[in-house]
Amino acid sequence: MSARDPLVAEAPGVMRTQGWADYALVDSGGGRKLERYGPYRVVRPEPQCLWSPSLPESAWAEADAVFDPTNEDEDAGRWRFRGKPAEAWPLAWGEARFLARFTAFRHLAFFPEQAANWAWLDERIRGHGGQPRVLNLFGYTGVASLVMAAAGAHVTHVDASKKAVAMARENAELSGLADRPIRWITEDARKYVAREARRGSQYDGIILDPPKYGRGPTGEVWRLFEDLPELAGLCAGLLSENASFLILNAYAERISGAALAGLLSEKLKGRGGSIEWGELALVQDGGAREIGMSFYARWAS
Repeated sequence: MSARDPLVAEAPGVMRTQGWADYALVDSGGGRKLERYGPYRVVRPEPQCLWSPSLPESAWAEADAVFDPTNEDEDAGRWRFRGKPAEAWPLAWGEARFLARFTAFRHLAFFPEQAANWAWLDERIRGHGGQPRVLNLFGYTGVASLVMAAAGAHVTHVDASKKAVAMARENAELSGLADRPIRWITEDARKYVAREARRGSQYDGIILDPPKYGRGPTGEVWRLFEDLPELAGLCAGLLSENASFLILNAYAERISGAALAGLLSEKLKGRGGSIEWGELALVQDGGAREIGMSFYARWAS
């Protein structure tokens, strides 16, 4: 390893998300998790919760919404409601405001475990100075984009879903951040990054949070294991001389933080800095249990 190659952490770390005013992991077990999203309690499947719940079943039965998975695919299914919860309701993290919604894919239009990343990004942006240019690929409904914009960044938000970008813009209005320098791009991430590379564009920070599988707005197919190496390399080439970070996050079951770190180490040869890697986890109220939700690797200068 040359002196200027990134220094890769020898051991994995755990980025832990604790509950906050508008969210909590209330209980878990029996292949489920009981969460609080603002005023509502929600039960969702989580197969890796192999232990028994701490709370009695009566506490779970009082949930306002339960997601019943279809067959073996816990991401497909339907919601059951007790009463009539709102179709969308506002939540907050720091200066970011965003709407929670019951989606058809069991989540609520954002991923609460990412709050540990939001805190890290907020610190990096504020410590960078000036108005760093950052790129958020697969940005979904935009919470990370809003956190960075509130911290002073010039943000380019890219997602292939027109609906997701529309929700992100709505969240920016809700946050009072619509006048901040945020570019909203509906496009396939690979096409956008390839075009930016040809233009010679540069960014001071990049978030790369791809799904395991997806489709672009004109039918482009995304497959994580086949397509991520090329995209990560293109992103590395977009980093400015004074770039501060590159975050890679993945939810695929067959991947690991070590694999993501190995990929970043290869693509960032000669950049110096350091690479941390490991697991992103949700911490249950009281701290007795935590659930690993995704894997990450992040380079910082």
